[in-house]
Amino acid sequence: MRFSIVIPVYNVKDYLEKCVDSVLAQHTEDYEVILVDDGSTDGSGELCDTLAARAPERIRVIHKPNGGLGDARNVGIEHAKGEYLVFIDSDDYIDEAMLSELAEKVDETHADIISFGFRIDADGDTSQVHTDPLPENTVLTLEGTPDILLALPNAWTRIYTRALFERTGIRYPGRVWYEDIRTTTKLFACAESIVFVHRPYYYYVVRENSITRNKNVDRNREIIDAFDDLLGWYQENGLFAQYRDQLCRLAIDHLFLAASVRVLMIDPKHPLLQEFYQYMRQHFPDFEKNAYIAQLPRARKLAFRLLLHRRYGLLAAMFRAKGRLRA
Repeated sequence: MRFSIVIPVYNVKDYLEKCVDSVLAQHTEDYEVILVDDGSTDGSGELCDTLAARAPERIRVIHKPNGGLGDARNVGIEHAKGEYLVFIDSDDYIDEAMLSELAEKVDETHADIISFGFRIDADGDTSQVHTDPLPENTVLTLEGTPDILLALPNAWTRIYTRALFERTGIRYPGRVWYEDIRTTTKLFACAESIVFVHRPYYYYVVRENSITRNKNVDRNREIIDAFDDLLGWYQENGLFAQYRDQLCRLAIDHLFLAASVRVLMIDPKHPLLQEFYQYMRQHFPDFEKNAYIAQLPRARKLAFRLLLHRRYGLLAAMFRAKGRLRA
């Protein structure tokens, strides 16, 4: 079997059927679907069984106590039979040509990881496309192309050989935010071959309770835990010095910029903002001199400078004004 599609399910009754239907519409039959019901309480677990009954030869359901997204993925990994693992979040969906076209890339490259683009579905508007700016259809390694570390770390924009997880023992952490950045960035270092495809096969549905829109400001502290995990792993494996510049840029993107903006948009005086700044100073004392800063878009460079000088109120006001202009 070529693909095992692992779909963690937790309280997504209104989205799950569209997700599963997009998988069943694929132009190939060389796959299985593993629905991992992570202790849903809204009827999603029962819906999993209903959907499986429609395609029993294709869909398996695993019901388990709630353990978080990462734990549900891990359960799917352990039960998978396919050569490649595909992770789909249950509120998202995929292009009907995804598996058949990726199967062709597998036959061409036999890569450990094949990465692809995605579209953002914001209330039905799917015009926004993201692709990682890396060479397409070329077999790469992290050692030869360190900028792979700057790719978005989402689990769902790539497929992975099941053997990669088996030989490394790498798994997703449970019950945490930022589980992807703790995992994908390690898999990049362990993969013997990585291929990027620019076509956007995945549709990411914007929801109000996603991390980027969640109002629980204190949970953003978990980005620090994520980078402690990630940087510690690179140090333990003797890779930190080799990839220090890329890891610094990764921390700038996800911790110093993105997490700081999420916090200041809720509370510009929250102590987490100082914690993020001090974390960067501790682990990357000269982070403002990182060579990759020159590659930031103009708006992100401005946000970086304001955060660097702790002008949190001004940056929050700018974002609010931008939001009003768009309204």
